[in-house]
Amino acid sequence: MALVTPVVPPTRRNVELVLLLFAIAVAEAAYAIVGLTVQGAVPRDWWLVGGGLALLVLCVHGILRWRARYADPVILPIATVLNGLGLVMIHRLDLAHHFNKSTSLATRQLAWSAIGVACAIAVIVYVRDHRSLARYTYTAMIVGFGLLLLPLLPGLGQDIRGARIWIAVGPLSFQPGEIAKICLALFFAGYLVTARDSLSLVGRRFVGLQLPRGRDLGPILLAWAASLGVLVLESDLGTSLLFFGLFVAVLYVATERTSWIIIGMLLFAGGAVLAWSLFSHVQVRVDIWLHPFDAANAATAYQPVQGWFGMASGGLLGTGLGQGRPDLVPFAQSDFIVAAMGEELGLAGVFALLVLYGMLVERGLRTAIGVRDGFGKLLAAGLAFSIALQVFVVVGGVTRLIPLTGLTTPFLAYGGSSLVSNWIVVGLLLRISDSARRPPESVSVATEEVAQVVAA
Repeated sequence: MALVTPVVPPTRRNVELVLLLFAIAVAEAAYAIVGLTVQGAVPRDWWLVGGGLALLVLCVHGILRWRARYADPVILPIATVLNGLGLVMIHRLDLAHHFNKSTSLATRQLAWSAIGVACAIAVIVYVRDHRSLARYTYTAMIVGFGLLLLPLLPGLGQDIRGARIWIAVGPLSFQPGEIAKICLALFFAGYLVTARDSLSLVGRRFVGLQLPRGRDLGPILLAWAASLGVLVLESDLGTSLLFFGLFVAVLYVATERTSWIIIGMLLFAGGAVLAWSLFSHVQVRVDIWLHPFDAANAATAYQPVQGWFGMASGGLLGTGLGQGRPDLVPFAQSDFIVAAMGEELGLAGVFALLVLYGMLVERGLRTAIGVRDGFGKLLAAGLAFSIALQVFVVVGGVTRLIPLTGLTTPFLAYGGSSLVSNWIVVGLLLRISDSARRPPESVSVATEEVAQVVAA
């Protein structure tokens, strides 16, 4: 009689630790190079920024060994190196603008990193099974749409550079749309996991496409109308595009029907033409995109033109950290941090960043493939697509592939709301990946424990 010995997959936590140490070393070396180049000495706060980032991510690593031993070993190191390189470039711009310790944006970004990492740890610790989040599907919808509409409240919302996407509470400002994208990804996953049969199996074939019934078009039409509403009321082209693109992507994953992609693209094209014909701020963005060097656009196109000149001066390998002039680009630490990276790290550096983002998205999609439940698949895919869409929209706008939008580069750009929300996304992906890579025996035990908690 043959005995079958169960194979226990390795947790890969030691691999993650090695990758984390390498990511921290890259960030600390880059931080020291900036100080040596600009000031001729290693920055005095080198130990604070490098050590602070190392302490934060090693705490997450320890929590994963305790609560999510089978989590993906690559997601956390990628987020760490992106966050670290963002701190380096923000510090480099601080030096260029002669900011002191009290006004240092890098110090503030490190504080926001600590808050974001704390939120990721909270997700890993308190969300013991991602399937429990399916109970909050419609609560997430209400919270998500509420956050999107929050900047419209008088006295609370702020109009900054033509877009009303910020809220101010005392000295602090926050962009609620960043948290809204997580809530809406949760809602889309919970809704589509129950409605995907009617959306994918029923309908008529036309020109080789399986078209849905008229009644089933309701959800995508509602998402389209809501995205246009965000564009009209808040003048926020980036959030509108991210919101609608996220829904179409999750809908395609849920149904595996190409017709939904085609319908979504047609609706997007129609909405873009409608917005361009009706709203002046969209017309300005498109005009800058098509005719940036016209004399009539000299004032409005100054920021993107300066960014393009900076990237052109960087060439293939860049001017070197601390040796460019990214401070000539307005808001280089937030909107145009990719242009600053392109100037000092060159085209090779930008490609390296895009590879890192591609790997992060790939690990998210791999998690979606590996997890055993439909809700987890759609949630992981939605979170991965949210990062991919955001990077595409930002980098596409900076490189003149598409018109500029108001989104920020995940983990790199200065801004607390973006950084916190993306660390929450990392926490959710780590939690879902733990379920995807965990042996079936452990998954069944964890499921029984969650069922007992829910029943109690």
